[in-house]
Amino acid sequence: MKNKKGDLMKLLFISDIHGIKTNLPKIKKIFKRKNCDKLVVLGDLYYNYTKNINDKNYDKDYVKSFLESFGDQIICLQGNCDSNEDISNSKFSIINQIDIIRTINEDLYITHGNLYNESNWNKPYTTLIYGHMHIPFIKQIETNTYINPGSISLPRQNNKPTYLLYDEKKFVIYDLDDNIICEKIVQ
Repeated sequence: MKNKKGDLMKLLFISDIHGIKTNLPKIKKIFKRKNCDKLVVLGDLYYNYTKNINDKNYDKDYVKSFLESFGDQIICLQGNCDSNEDISNSKFSIINQIDIIRTINEDLYITHGNLYNESNWNKPYTTLIYGHMHIPFIKQIETNTYINPGSISLPRQNNKPTYLLYDEKKFVIYDLDDNIICEKIVQ
């Protein structure tokens, strides 16, 4: 999948927004600054358990507007915390379980992570990118690569909010200060 002749496709991946708006303006700036072609959101967009949220930065309507602002530049998956009502009220397509992004180098399998992950994946020689765990990593296990961009809103295990950038030459997970957390060169 190429952009223009000779230009590599750049994909920015985020996951687990959970209705929190705090870091989304930074993601928009990063998307533009790094000349990304697509924003890939790996689920848990709005968080349907609002009675448990006491965060003043929780704003489901802001998140929805933010995601809609990407128009045809967004690929979005449903997470386990996304209600069917929220999904049906969104003005962009939201994929239910798994999808494939075809690139020049490989097929990238994308999912939320609650159904398919490194513990539940049996397709050899593939790259599986998923969220759900809120922990950033790039792992090679036998013939497969497993990538989790972490969470942009609710990181776990003392991690900062993170995102993944893919440019068909490499995968790089960054924190919001552009520090590299981990990376993998595409062979």
